[in-house]
Amino acid sequence: MQQPPLLPEETLVRVLRLAKFDGLGAVVLGTLFALMSAGAGDVPFAVIGLLAAGAGAIESHGASLLREGEARGMKWLIASQPFLLVVIWTYCGLRFTHFEMPPLPEGMRELAALSAQQWGMSVEGYFRTLNTITIAVLAVVSLGYQGGMTLYYWRRRRPVAQALAEE
Repeated sequence: MQQPPLLPEETLVRVLRLAKFDGLGAVVLGTLFALMSAGAGDVPFAVIGLLAAGAGAIESHGASLLREGEARGMKWLIASQPFLLVVIWTYCGLRFTHFEMPPLPEGMRELAALSAQQWGMSVEGYFRTLNTITIAVLAVVSLGYQGGMTLYYWRRRRPVAQALAEE
């Protein structure tokens, strides 16, 4: 038996809860990423972190507008997700084009050399391949997550607007 649709008020509560959690998470993670990158002197990656924090701030702003009874907050929630996706994909592109060998402790060098040899690669080629796989996974997962969040917010526009109109 199919569940009945949620009441608009419950939909609004759920959207606000998710937007608060998701927006705050993006602000915190983006800020930490920006600080770590700035500390390491990686200006482009520090900017990426700030842009990711900005995407979280956009989402938090949308939630604030909804709490104030303004339905236009949904536009902010929806817009934050594709923006964050573009930021993440820009990060992936920078990581792909600006590959750096990770610093390896003495004991790890031998292990890395053995792993690379097992795959018939140089150590640098091995790490470049790992970097590419990691970037590809991040790009696909972020497409799924940000795309899903965009769709989630998009589909809840009408019930949220209805809940705000009833208040």
